Amino acid sequence: MRVLDIIFILVMGGISAIMGYSTGHTSMIIYYAIGGLVTGGLFKFLTFQLAKLNGQRIFFSVIGVLFGFILGDLIFKLLSPILTFPAGSEHYFRILFILISSYSLGVILYYKSFEIRLPGSSFDAKVRVPLKDEEKVENYKILDTSVIIDGRIADICETGFLEGILIIPRFVLNELQQIADSSDSLKRQRGRRGLDILNKIKKGIKTLVQIVDDDFPSIREVDEKLIELAKKFVAGIITNDYNLNKVAQIHGVKVLNINELANALKPIVLPGEELTVQIIREGKDPSQGIGYLEDGTMVVVEEGLQYMGKKVDVIVTSVLQTTAGRMIFAK
Repeated sequence: MRVLDIIFILVMGGISAIMGYSTGHTSMIIYYAIGGLVTGGLFKFLTFQLAKLNGQRIFFSVIGVLFGFILGDLIFKLLSPILTFPAGSEHYFRILFILISSYSLGVILYYKSFEIRLPGSSFDAKVRVPLKDEEKVENYKILDTSVIIDGRIADICETGFLEGILIIPRFVLNELQQIADSSDSLKRQRGRRGLDILNKIKKGIKTLVQIVDDDFPSIREVDEKLIELAKKFVAGIITNDYNLNKVAQIHGVKVLNINELANALKPIVLPGEELTVQIIREGKDPSQGIGYLEDGTMVVVEEGLQYMGKKVDVIVTSVLQTTAGRMIFAK
């Protein structure tokens, strides 16, 4: 709880105590003060909970309640001439009917708000809200900053293999904007690339994108916010950040690592197979030459240094899988 929150609650308690004193009954001061403190605490709690909700949902919920009030009153007036009420109870039935109408329409628009496209948003998209938790695991995937800047996620989206709704947290957008506005030219270039990638994903027809305003003010680290957001939406996190990958797994959050996907898609090479590679640089050991396959896999060639700059046919002797990727040793 922040200092301002504590001051607000204490002020509420003080004002209530003054109101109790104004009644002329000294014994009522403590009850008024306690009531003010409790009211202030509840108000701050409700405010904090509302602040965590998606802004689009709050907007449409309020619209639903207002229209429900008007619609309920109109329908009741149309039906009242043909309905029979106990003496003196018509007014109470009218209030009950309006409350039910307002609540119903407010709840409907709350859950359907993500299906309504708002104009003026650069990343808005039509999405549906799954009703079952098991669907959420399949349909909600959160992008982190590193995977957006990396850029390969846009190509994956274009293939159509990535199903469901991609969630872009507002705090990730803010981080990208800060990087794009950095005084460091390299960081600035990376940030702008990330924003271009988001626009590319948004314009694609095979992926649904939703910007969410959910935030966790008490948490400073973006990675921790991503984990909490994933828990809230029952979603997976798409990343290529090794540390985020490990921490998310500890918290039981599903992680989709782009680097692991890239390694899994590389062709399987077995000892004894023949390859053609171009030797482009010297290896760590004497006489070793280094070449690369088209997918970026490093090939260490024994006695390959003498063929620097040339394409040579080699025979695979062994394959080593590391956290950084796959290495092939050949001669």
